Amino acid sequence: MPSPRTPSVSTFRITDDKAGPYGIAAGPDGALWLTLVHRGSVARLALDGAFEEYALDAAGCRPTVVAAGPDGALWFTRHQDHRIGRVTTDGEVTSFALPTADGGPYGITAGPDGALWFTETTGDRIGRITPGGEVTEFALPVAGGFPSAITTGPDGALWFTLNGANAIGRITVDGDTAVHPLPTEAAGPVGIAADGRAVWFAEILAGQIGRILPDGRITEFPLPDRSAKPHAVVAAADGECWFTEWGAGRIGRVTETGEITEHALPDPSSEPHGITVGPDGALWTALETGGVARVERLP
Repeated sequence: MPSPRTPSVSTFRITDDKAGPYGIAAGPDGALWLTLVHRGSVARLALDGAFEEYALDAAGCRPTVVAAGPDGALWFTRHQDHRIGRVTTDGEVTSFALPTADGGPYGITAGPDGALWFTETTGDRIGRITPGGEVTEFALPVAGGFPSAITTGPDGALWFTLNGANAIGRITVDGDTAVHPLPTEAAGPVGIAADGRAVWFAEILAGQIGRILPDGRITEFPLPDRSAKPHAVVAAADGECWFTEWGAGRIGRVTETGEITEHALPDPSSEPHGITVGPDGALWTALETGGVARVERLP
């Protein structure tokens, strides 16, 4: 019997090491969109390698997480100046201020209601913004919880990590919230993503990937290297989660049965952050040292 084929891993330098590629998302235009956190820009990367960068109106605004919106544009958080940004696939950029000063927006996702939902790390709030820019905020029942990443769950609610409270939160589109403490103390949940059955999350301090069902049942999967610092996650299919190992320069995969595989990047210090399934079906991750990585996803 022939041995299984090893997925190909490729890296591409797209900018200098001071730009800081951080968030990444597949756009409706068949390209990848990135935030350049240290340069105050967003960028478009076509699969043929064409790269276009769009400067924002404040170089120090620290654009972080980016997501495709329901309106055909890309939406992103501006963590430093507490705004939500929007860029069209033609590169037209706008932004919207938040009602709460110093909210520190970080995670963002398309919601089930035609709006974008985002976290406010220092404001202890979950926010909602319509494509027209109308913002609503929901206060959380946890002080100092540091809500981080956010995703739409299989139950039609929004799920988010509470990095400071060591918990996973859930909020309905009407604003009803619930908090699920993690079994592992001081796990430091960060990235979060959902498939059709469950919600996956990364425990950056515990070196684990977690999975929570809509009824609140949690399973944790320890990584072979507990110091790898898993950061961002994406659900490539039901029962299949991919994640970045920010501290080890690897991309990993875990299944709902606990099978873990890892793929080393050529540079172990490349600092992989955001991860997404690209238009070509491969896994793409932003490397803060100035590039992107592509990992082939085998059937």
